[in-house]
Amino acid sequence: MTENLAVQASTITRLSPAKINLFLHITDKRVDGYHDLQTVFRLLDWGDYLHFLIKFDAALPASESRLDIDELCQQLLILAGAESITTCIRDNLIFKAARALLFAAVQLNRLPKQLPPVHITLDKHLPMGAGLGGGSSNAATTLLALNEIWQLDFTGDELIKIGATVGADVPIFIFGQDAIAMGIGEELTAIVLPDQHYLVLTPNAHVNTAKLFAHPKLQRNIAPLSVATIQNQYNDYVQNLTAPYQNVFTPVVTSLAPAVDEALQYLHRLEPQALGTARMTGSGSAVFLPLDASVVSDTALVARWISEAPCAGYVVGNLPQY
Repeated sequence: MTENLAVQASTITRLSPAKINLFLHITDKRVDGYHDLQTVFRLLDWGDYLHFLIKFDAALPASESRLDIDELCQQLLILAGAESITTCIRDNLIFKAARALLFAAVQLNRLPKQLPPVHITLDKHLPMGAGLGGGSSNAATTLLALNEIWQLDFTGDELIKIGATVGADVPIFIFGQDAIAMGIGEELTAIVLPDQHYLVLTPNAHVNTAKLFAHPKLQRNIAPLSVATIQNQYNDYVQNLTAPYQNVFTPVVTSLAPAVDEALQYLHRLEPQALGTARMTGSGSAVFLPLDASVVSDTALVARWISEAPCAGYVVGNLPQY
């Protein structure tokens, strides 16, 4: 979980980290229309930043308010930096996260007498639709920060349940550490993995998620693996990717998005020197290549790889685990 926030300060800033999927399997389709997944999430030391300006001098008597949740949320939040993502604030995952938090607090009679308004500024670095979890991470970072700013005292497990109502990838960012994920992504088991650097490429491409899940090439019946098996076989998916581990979305996305296929093929050509297996994260469009430590130290080589890449590229590390 995140460290305690110094809520007496007027402004706090938090990294909203990216994630990658070291592999991604679909094991079944659920009766509710969702799919059961198995994956290992790895959090990165790279992402967006959220700045929370707390307006203590304008606190609202929330517990006495007759406003509905949407109106209360709009009274309490001003969001800047997300205009290019959603035209209406109510459609933004940051707003949806705050609304879900307030709704849960009202249901449990946990609202304090007064709530200070918060001006949130999003400093966006992660491309949308890249499979890096940017919007979900923004939502989770908002839940964690507002829970402490407003002193709602929800536990981590409670926040994970709230986050799951906002989006399937939100829980991992509340969990805050590398994890094996099952269900729709909300069943999380911590896993300790070796430190790693990655060359991440972000081609300018986006494939509709509903279209991906409906595609006839998508494999939806990968045999489920036990948590113990995934924990014990991390050498089969951390640096290299060997059977049965795979990302089932890769053949679908690369067939629909030539820019993703081009970026992935570029990384495949670097594999012999990088000593890792290139792959796609999530349902795309970002692709990444694990880098051997000896490669990371050769800054000239890595800089050349980035400059010759067919799209924007970044060298990033895993988020340190505490």
